[in-house]
Amino acid sequence: MTSLHASAALPQASVAPATPALTAPVLASAIDLIGNTPLVELTHLAAGLPGRVFAKLESRNPGGSAKDRIALNMIRTAEANGELAPGATIVESSSGNTGIGLALVGRLTGHPVIIIHSGFISVEKKTVLLAYGAQLVEADWEAGPEDPNNARALADRIAAEIPGAWRSSQYENAANPSAHYTTTGPEIWQQTGGAVTHFVAGIGTGGTISGAGRYLKDVSDGRVRVIGADPVGSTYSGSPASTIVVDGVGTRWPQSNWPGIFDPGVTDDIRVIPDERVYDTVRRLAMDEALLLGPSSGLAIATALDVAAEADPGSIVVVIAPDGGNNYLTKAFNDEWLASAGMNADGFADGSSD
Repeated sequence: MTSLHASAALPQASVAPATPALTAPVLASAIDLIGNTPLVELTHLAAGLPGRVFAKLESRNPGGSAKDRIALNMIRTAEANGELAPGATIVESSSGNTGIGLALVGRLTGHPVIIIHSGFISVEKKTVLLAYGAQLVEADWEAGPEDPNNARALADRIAAEIPGAWRSSQYENAANPSAHYTTTGPEIWQQTGGAVTHFVAGIGTGGTISGAGRYLKDVSDGRVRVIGADPVGSTYSGSPASTIVVDGVGTRWPQSNWPGIFDPGVTDDIRVIPDERVYDTVRRLAMDEALLLGPSSGLAIATALDVAAEADPGSIVVVIAPDGGNNYLTKAFNDEWLASAGMNADGFADGSSD
């Protein structure tokens, strides 16, 4: 009779390792990172002003800008109403950020993306778009509204040539301002405990200021003042059209061709900030607040500082900082580029505070 050693016992059924308990929420995808961006008080640049200034850092969205919000809402709305079929191509004209948002959300929802862009787009933005798999087509960004070669017209033609393609049309799509009415505005109201007195935003498509501005006026019974920030060369302020050197904001087109989603009735005031001050503010934000932000943030924050300087003591000024500065290292933070745009960087922030 053969003896059985312990090592010769019947094999045990394999047991799967226990799944470790997760002690913090885990998101399903980068889409779940969109929204709920923080407010940061500008304690240095706004020091001594009657009003307090809080920047809403939209660079904290996964694609790096406020445009992630509209990209998600436009895509989800179009999918829900049948305009955007599964796997269909998305076509948009964009100076960069909306394109990045669409490319990011499109990648996660199964939609190829084609972006019609200007020759002035930064190298950094083009690199990000390509990293997300977008196809890029360059257009004449200076072409007027009646010119068949303008970026929007080119996007229309490309979308028409691709079977089943969907033209997201950020300038006319109601899902653009509604994204801000349903997310950005409520976030600001909640974050300030309803104490916000002034809301400042740049005007590009007009979606942010029309959506968030309308919400804040509605929820406050009209108490919140809404101020638009406009670059030199833009017609939103009533100024004559000329070259615009601040990315993503302003328009050179006449009022009859302004974006359909922009509601001028929401704004109580629209202010123009000189280009030199826009880019100096960008530099000062980095040096004094350690916030690396883009030119449109410099425009809006310079406006907010002016508003805070005129406001009643204790006023709460919330300003949208649309994106970060990493996509503008070869522009806003490059003295040679600034000189080529007609600005003398020697007088800009150099690390010392006033």
